[in-house]
Amino acid sequence: MRLPRPRSLAGQLFAMQVVLVAAVVAGCALFTYLNDREQAENSARHRATATARAVADSPSVAAAIGSPDPSERLQPYAERVRRDTGVTFVTIMDPDGIRWTHPEPDRIGRPFVGHIGPAQRGETFHETYTGTLGPSVRVVTPVRDADGRIVGLVSAGIAVERISAEVERQMAVLLAVAGGAVVLGGLGTYVVNARLRRHTHGMNATELSRMHDYHQAALHAVREGLMMLDGQRRVALINDGARALLGLTGRDAVGRSVAELGLPAPLTGALLASESRVDEVHLTDDRVVVVNTSPVSGGERRGTVVTLRDHTELQALTGELDSVRGFAEALRSQAHEAANRLHTVVSLIELGREREAAEFATAELELAQALTDQVVAAVAEPVLAALLLGKAAQANERGVELVLTEDSSVDDGVLPEDLPSRDLVTVLGNLVDNALDAVSSTAVASDTARVAVTVRASRDELLLRVTDNGPGIAPDTAEEVFRRGWTTKDADARGGDRGRGHGLGLALVRQTVRRYGGTVELSGAPEGGARFTVRLPLRARRGVGEGVPA
Repeated sequence: MRLPRPRSLAGQLFAMQVVLVAAVVAGCALFTYLNDREQAENSARHRATATARAVADSPSVAAAIGSPDPSERLQPYAERVRRDTGVTFVTIMDPDGIRWTHPEPDRIGRPFVGHIGPAQRGETFHETYTGTLGPSVRVVTPVRDADGRIVGLVSAGIAVERISAEVERQMAVLLAVAGGAVVLGGLGTYVVNARLRRHTHGMNATELSRMHDYHQAALHAVREGLMMLDGQRRVALINDGARALLGLTGRDAVGRSVAELGLPAPLTGALLASESRVDEVHLTDDRVVVVNTSPVSGGERRGTVVTLRDHTELQALTGELDSVRGFAEALRSQAHEAANRLHTVVSLIELGREREAAEFATAELELAQALTDQVVAAVAEPVLAALLLGKAAQANERGVELVLTEDSSVDDGVLPEDLPSRDLVTVLGNLVDNALDAVSSTAVASDTARVAVTVRASRDELLLRVTDNGPGIAPDTAEEVFRRGWTTKDADARGGDRGRGHGLGLALVRQTVRRYGGTVELSGAPEGGARFTVRLPLRARRGVGEGVPA
């Protein structure tokens, strides 16, 4: 047997709100009833007190009490006051409580039914007491003569029945107002819940809770970055992956405008663009991010869905692959050249010129070994040494002289473990490739295209410097060379200067250097070319007590 589906969230809220409105109205009605009754009793008490005191203070009352027959003069007066003030009774009595007046004349001369002790002592007091006319709120006060002696007592009271009748009249009005409030509240609740039912698609609370749990689990399980922007370009939703890729960890991004997130200008522009963006590559401070945007529209612009993919590792691996590919091409070229030299040596031997063959082979071996010995002696770090040897072979293939300056020195084990070799390859490899492009693709004034590399580690920092004798870079474009996508075409458009740049190469250099708290500077070289200097701090990245020999 299939169980009935639970009531939708809108239906549950409607029922709950109707009950709540009814409870609130009933509570307010009860409070008002009790408050009105208390106020009615207080009002009756005050009116009775005012009446009793007015009668007790009247000179004619004191004069009538001193007459031979007080009832004759006081009874008409008391009835007139009772009718004028609207109280139930006004009773004037002697100090012992014997009535001189009463609304029912046959009760005159009988003892007063109620307490009179405090009044006999000169006090004015009130009480609710059931007397000959039924329950009433009454006040008893003394009557004094000119000498201040108590010569009589006055009691004025209002029947509880009359107070209840007045409260019931007020309650009729109150119930009418409460009924109207319930009806209006029910209609308003129905309208609101009808709208809520449309927005929740008739789902109940359990289904909405389950959907929220699935939504949160899926949002945080996705490794790619996901961000949703509302129509005003504020962040409506962002997952952990997007926070990490955009460097927003620890900052509350939800509710903030994209322009306030402190992202690079090109990336901010892509996120704010009204049109879709497909697989655009952008740089943050420490990552290469692929951005896709898709507007959400339904007759009006409601927002944008943004997906982000981390391209940093792939870009680094691509750079390493390019270096390896260049090294392989250089080795292939060297192999071909070695074959030619070997054929030359063999031919010299066949011609009986053994001494010339030995001299030729020894000279070639010494030339190749000299560069290897120089690099290995100065740079004990194996990855940097291999990179420099590969770039030297690549430069030789392109007709460029690549030299390692004499002040280069990096001992093995000097670089900390948290400075990966991959990032060093990214920095130095891109700088060298950049310099090779500059001197090999332009007409160099001197006879030899030359690139000088300095690699030096001290106690505090690692210095990487690449200098070329190419055409240099104009000062007004010095900052733009680190912009993503900057190429020699950009420099040509600014006046014919041959610049450099492989799109992401120099941008990746600056990004990597900034990630490790270093600096990269561009200046002119003594020979007229360009000089890039990178400084990476080492002391702050080491444990206490460790050091690097200068």
